[in-house]
Amino acid sequence: MPIRFDGKVAIVTGAGGGLGRAHALEFARRGASVVVNDLGGTVDGSGGSSDAALAVVAEIEAVGGRAMANGASVTDDNAVAAMVEDVMSRFGRIDILVNNAGILRDKSFVKMPMEDFEAVLNVHLTGTVKATKAVWPVMREQAFGRVVVTTSSSGLYGNFGQSNYGAAKMGVVGLINTLKLEGQKYNIHCNGVSPVAYTRMTSDLFPPEAENLMTPERVTPAVIYLASSDAPTGVILAAGAGSFAKVEIVESRGAYLGESPSAELIADNWDKIADMGRAKALFTGGEQTGKFFEMAAKG
Repeated sequence: MPIRFDGKVAIVTGAGGGLGRAHALEFARRGASVVVNDLGGTVDGSGGSSDAALAVVAEIEAVGGRAMANGASVTDDNAVAAMVEDVMSRFGRIDILVNNAGILRDKSFVKMPMEDFEAVLNVHLTGTVKATKAVWPVMREQAFGRVVVTTSSSGLYGNFGQSNYGAAKMGVVGLINTLKLEGQKYNIHCNGVSPVAYTRMTSDLFPPEAENLMTPERVTPAVIYLASSDAPTGVILAAGAGSFAKVEIVESRGAYLGESPSAELIADNWDKIADMGRAKALFTGGEQTGKFFEMAAKG
């Protein structure tokens, strides 16, 4: 069956271009009313303009869709709260939030000013928290919500010169790992997408020939699926150039080292501790605690 969003309302942050624009247009094609949020700043977060968001709204309306532009910075509590009020006044509900807004300030860790570290965290991590927290009560009241955060291979695996970006992108994974649990009772599913796409933010990282292969539109299907009514929860889905892969944080079975463990015993048993042959993805932190209790009881 086709995935549709008729009667649903989706907010996409950073939707004035690149990935966010592709997401917003596809939600609209599938029947959603779309809030195109974009501060309209440069890649490093400076400046601001409503032109990009308004242009995407015009694209949506030109084909009969429903959309509204919003220029709130996701780092501004009052602006985010006002956005939610405006959306509720216009559409009466909020079903989907795609946290896509982002900036880049790349430098090696030793050369990076704390101002640049904090600025990137404020947009990617704290901005995701603020936008999600603002829509959370609405979704709880509706007993329905889909939250998608944008993580990155830079956070999951690392990338030279992106300690700020990587820290923020791993931070949003930690966020959804808890929200997937707190949202279960209210049918709020929280997932992450890890995109690889040629956009304004990444054009310096890829050769020019990647532009036609790594289009934002080839990532968007992952977001559409993760925002659908039948979406899983607590999933990270990597997407790029038309390929898709599930990402998991897994833990080895490990080894019990007795009632008086030592660093030397860890060294002596490292191969067993690090054996990933029985590795398992855990859904909650309590599963790790339970495993350790079980291993200690068995001795």
